[in-house]
Amino acid sequence: MKVILLQDIENIGKKYDIKEVKSGYARNFLLPKKLIRIADKKTLAWLEMQKEIKSQKQEEELKGVQDFASRIDGLELVIPVKIANETKQAFGSVNSQKIVEQLKEAGFDIKKSQVLLENPIKEAGEYPVKIKLDHNLESEIRVIVTEEKEVIE
Repeated sequence: MKVILLQDIENIGKKYDIKEVKSGYARNFLLPKKLIRIADKKTLAWLEMQKEIKSQKQEEELKGVQDFASRIDGLELVIPVKIANETKQAFGSVNSQKIVEQLKEAGFDIKKSQVLLENPIKEAGEYPVKIKLDHNLESEIRVIVTEEKEVIE
């Protein structure tokens, strides 16, 4: 029996795949759980419409991500830290979390897991940092670690 899968089913296939399954399995298990639709002309037309809607959503999402990538690409973040001595060694370090916080202050909503930083930054200077976005897009920002000036009143 030819069926259209309505969701991913282990050992059978992915959502919207057309598969051949045994009729007893389809009638007794898959249909009652609403995991499939029987493939006829009407449901095949419905399937084409669903695939078209899905591709339109993906295109819109891709455009949004590309727009976001172009806005964040080349951004410079200045992060002040306390410097320990003349070697410009920082007391703490600038890690992914600090970069995310600075990006949020600048109006960019990024998750910590999207910041590709191999090791925390422990010295003053300029560092390129990659931001991984959806649809396998990447942007690069510059993180500038400077000495924090204390305000004396």
